[in-house]
This record gives sequence, C-alpha cells and structure tokens, in this order.
Amino acid sequence: MINRLAIFLIIFLTLGNTSCKTAYEEVRQSNDPEKILAAANKYFDEGDYLKSQGLYETIIPYYRGKTEAEDLFYRYSYSYYNQGDFNIASHYFNNYVKTFYNSPRKEEMAFMSAYSNYQLSPNYKLDQTPSEKAMIEMQTFINTYPSSPRIEECNALMDELRKKMEMKVYKQGKLYYDLKNYQAAMTSFNNMLKDYPETQRDEEVRYLIVKSSEELARNSIYEKMEARLKETIEKCDKYEQRYPSSDKLKELKEVKNYCNNELKRFINE
Repeated sequence: MINRLAIFLIIFLTLGNTSCKTAYEEVRQSNDPEKILAAANKYFDEGDYLKSQGLYETIIPYYRGKTEAEDLFYRYSYSYYNQGDFNIASHYFNNYVKTFYNSPRKEEMAFMSAYSNYQLSPNYKLDQTPSEKAMIEMQTFINTYPSSPRIEECNALMDELRKKMEMKVYKQGKLYYDLKNYQAAMTSFNNMLKDYPETQRDEEVRYLIVKSSEELARNSIYEKMEARLKETIEKCDKYEQRYPSSDKLKELKEVKNYCNNELKRFINE
C-alpha cells in the first residue's frame, strides 16, 4: 500500500511539473505578443525572473518603438539584476537611460546602472577595475542629478569603494616591505598618499617610507649610498615636522644619527 502511494505521488508531481513547463512553453511559442507580455509580467510580479526574462526576450522586437516598450525594458533590466547578473543588468539599465531619455524612471535607472557595478566590486585582494568603473558611474550620476535624494547614498558607496581600493594599495606596499623589496614599497606607498591624500593611515605609511628609505641606504651599493642617506635624513625631517608628537621620533632620531655618521665617512674619504 505504501509503495503504491509513493508511486502515485511521484506520478502526480511529475505530471504537475510537466503541466507547468508545458504551460510556459505554450505561451512562449504562441506567437501572441499580448499574451506573452501578460504572462511575462505575471511571472515577474511573482518573482520568477528567469521565466519572465525568457518571455520578454521573445517579444522585444515586436514592441520596440511602441508604448509598452518602456515598461517592458524596465522589467527586463530588473530581471537580470534580481537574478544577480549585475554585469548585464548594468548594461541594460544604461541602455534604458539612453533609449528612454524622457522617462520619469531615467534617474532610477542611471543609479541602478552604477549600483550594479558597485555590486560587482570584489574583495580588496582582487582586481579593482569594477570598483573604479562603479566610482566613475557614481560620480557621473552625482554630476547629472545633483538634487537627487540618492546623492547621500552615492557618496557613502563611493567612500566604501575608495576605502577598499586604498586597502589594496596599502596591502601591496606592505607586502613589498615585508619581502624587503624596499624600492617597490616606497613607490607603492607614495602612490597611495598621492591617490588617497585623506587616508587614515598617513602616519603609518610615512613611517614605512622612512624605514624603506633607511633600509635602501643601508644595503645600497657605494655609488648610490650617499644620495640615499641624504634622502633618508630628509624624509625623517619631514616626518618630524608633520608628526611632532609621534612615538616614532626616538627611533627616527637614531636613524638620522646613523645616516649622519655614514655621511661623515664619505666626507672623510
């Protein structure tokens, strides 16, 4: 009896699934644009974005240039976004802005194009090209819609992206420093200070630049040592002027003493 019941349930569920698929395919292959559009909107409203997307795709050519096209493309763009396909979603949001330039939804879609790129921003350890693209789009949105209620959100998102991009440069410089590649470390840290002048790591980074300069001087070939010793002293002085209360000053004083003593050797020679 139990086995028969199980078989009956399997057959019932299979038929049910087959019926649903048949209903979808029947609509998709009906060649009736109005019927397909109504079904696509129904699937979309129910949250079945994959099916709605499939149906929208079959009727886009028919509705292009017609009144229904704007809402169709609006939903079609979101069908990608709501499935997490942010790259394609951004493309269609952007296309919507260019196509329906008089639409009251234009501002929303411009923001969503930028926000989709924000969603693509990866962990700071990875390539930050998507973050840079999102930053550019966010800034373009701010410039285009300066009175938008989304401006505050855009600024917050840009701050988040900027911190992530800054972290990548900082970690890169720190890795060079830990690997004793001091020339690359200095270059990376200097680029960081140039690109992110408001960084909260300014003091630490400038200290690491001094230490990298010191190590370069200590391990330099004879021909370059004098110039590098002088550069290190100069960096120590600038650090002291910038951070007169730093707890690193005692250590950097010793660095300067070392550099000055080594320079005397050059003078004597």
